[in-house]
Amino acid sequence: MSQTAIVFDLDGTLIHSAPDMHVAINHALERVGRPALELSQVISFIGNGVEKLVERSLDAIGGCSSDVTTRTLRHFMTYYSQNTTTLTKPYDGVISCLDRLKAAGIPMAICTNKPTAPARQICDALGIGGYFDIISGAEDGQPKKPDAAPLLRCITALGFTAKEVIYVGDSAVDYQTAMNAGVAFKLFSGGYLNAPIPELPVTDRFDDWSRYELNTSR
Repeated sequence: MSQTAIVFDLDGTLIHSAPDMHVAINHALERVGRPALELSQVISFIGNGVEKLVERSLDAIGGCSSDVTTRTLRHFMTYYSQNTTTLTKPYDGVISCLDRLKAAGIPMAICTNKPTAPARQICDALGIGGYFDIISGAEDGQPKKPDAAPLLRCITALGFTAKEVIYVGDSAVDYQTAMNAGVAFKLFSGGYLNAPIPELPVTDRFDDWSRYELNTSR
């Protein structure tokens, strides 16, 4: 088999970005006259893209019309685009792990439901963009994870096949994406896991980047 590549999710996997999204969603909710949410609530809504984050946030406080949803999303994106890394940081040990993988010659990419432009902006601002050959995010009119298409498109752009890649994520959405794509999966359980994955073996889970040697074998 040819050399294995690794594709990572971003939010809740490589970076703790929820605090900035928490501030942004509460800013947007305030603009449409809605009460604020707790950080733990916002974390539980992350994983299916910003549209779902906004919808779930509004549903948690009584729901709303499509017009209010559209305005809330606009307020969120305007604020968040200017405050993507105010509170966001890589998880402890992420950079040293990426250093080890890069030194070993492992090709790496990111596949996220975050829109591509802010995903790249955040990675560059945090000093991790240079580790990845591909940073692939959500695009208008394209399916999002857990649909297999974004991950498979990322893998193709990286120059590999599904059988040659490991996908590393933090959520049931990421796990289902990997299963749909026929890709091996490793779970970072220290992120935003908001649904159990009982069928995933303990050997495919880790909770500490600083002490974990990411095994590149399938």
